[in-house]
Amino acid sequence: MIIRRALLAGGLGLATFAATGESPVRAAARRVPLTDPFQLGVASGEPTHDGVVLWTRLATDPLAPDGLGGMPDRRVPVQWQLARDENFRHVVRRGVQEARPGAAHSVHVELDGLDPGAEYFYRFRADREISPVGRTRTTPAPGTRGTPLNLSFASCADYQSGWFTAYRRMAEDQPDLIAFLGDYVYEYGDYQHPVRDQAGGECLDLAGYRLRHAQHKADPDTRLAHAVAPWVVVWDDHDVENAWAGEVPEQPDASFLERRAAAFRAYYENMPLRRAQRPDGAALRMYRSIRWGAVANLHLLDTRQYRDVYACTGKSGTVGPDCQERFAPNRTILGREQETWLDERLRRSRATWDLLGQQVFLMEMDWVNGEGKGYSNEGWDGYVASRDRLTAAIEDHGRNAVVLTGDVHSHWAGEVKRDYRDPGSASVAVELVTTSVTSAGDGLDEYPNTGTLLAENPHVKFFNGRRGYVRARLTQQEMSVDFRSVSRVSEPGAPAYTSGSFVIEPGSPVLNLV
Repeated sequence: MIIRRALLAGGLGLATFAATGESPVRAAARRVPLTDPFQLGVASGEPTHDGVVLWTRLATDPLAPDGLGGMPDRRVPVQWQLARDENFRHVVRRGVQEARPGAAHSVHVELDGLDPGAEYFYRFRADREISPVGRTRTTPAPGTRGTPLNLSFASCADYQSGWFTAYRRMAEDQPDLIAFLGDYVYEYGDYQHPVRDQAGGECLDLAGYRLRHAQHKADPDTRLAHAVAPWVVVWDDHDVENAWAGEVPEQPDASFLERRAAAFRAYYENMPLRRAQRPDGAALRMYRSIRWGAVANLHLLDTRQYRDVYACTGKSGTVGPDCQERFAPNRTILGREQETWLDERLRRSRATWDLLGQQVFLMEMDWVNGEGKGYSNEGWDGYVASRDRLTAAIEDHGRNAVVLTGDVHSHWAGEVKRDYRDPGSASVAVELVTTSVTSAGDGLDEYPNTGTLLAENPHVKFFNGRRGYVRARLTQQEMSVDFRSVSRVSEPGAPAYTSGSFVIEPGSPVLNLV
């Protein structure tokens, strides 16, 4: 019922929005009424034990080429409500916030003072138009160990590559929290034979990124997933440009930081982020932690903005064992400040589980079949010392760590070793890699070289090559994991199925097959 109603205007309609006074700005806004301004839906995110962020962005024409959603060049007052029930008979908070042209008419309502571990419903009004209803929740009170976390996570949603069915199937699970691990949009220009046509060409400026985000948000499956639960998000490369590393673009470009600043600004405008994530030009601090009582801490990492350039070649790709730069002790994928922050978070954690939400393979992975070895210098294999510092911190602080990873467009699961140069090294964490929402097309359950890859990387225990997402349930006693695969994305409405299930137990960083 919640899923069906999440796409409808809420219950009692206009009468339940209290009058807030007629300011000059509001009076001017009424002179030209808006028509259907909530086509990008609603969202919530960044939950704490007493707060959450509510989001919407007004757009009467989401595919307007200037990226401004067909909106007039003026401020629009937007009323909002938060209620205990989806019919809004028990409204607990309300207010008005202006949607400004300079922020692409986006609205971020940052709330506190709410009850811990509580379910809420929210909606917006602009002129006489009411938004769909969203469902959100706060996290359990600090120290609470009896409330499980039902978490889903996903990555890599390329509009041209297929239908966002994984979002709909994820919403049907009605999770407590959704984590998106990177590549929410793709900056690419038009494909020769797309499954779906995108609006605009390659994203190079603010208008382009705003338009790309608007097209994604207007997708009905995307809107449903955002409306059903709070999201927490981090980016990867395609949210800006393929394979960027710190201040270095994939191709020489003197204006790259301007492009990065435009991408960061559009990202903030279109996500339910806090003021703490508001960009400052080409800088935006994305790393942060979400606490779920004392059951889990979710540490969201940024492996793009602070990394050193790619080892040996300077370009993203596969390098051989002779690439000694991978092992340089001063190399970092997180940057020293983020590394220090994460070490401190792990040291101080008292949660049963510490989840590390990040973008690229942390496990060592030999990608060459047969004789010889080849490692991706884009993943943590290109930053071995950085990985060693992290695995040492996990071991030294005695944490039950589970790494949540995106990027590679297929499901994987394996065990993270303390030191891959030591054949007898113990496992210190488990890594769960989610496949893409659409990127790489329909895919296959298994590829011809899958068996060889698994045999040559014995710490890797599972692979599936379809699209989909991962869902997990975390308690004090265990973390149960289902890899959910979608049979096809070349057509809408495909079913999802569980391609692999595992259980992880505290104090035992290994995968137990269900």
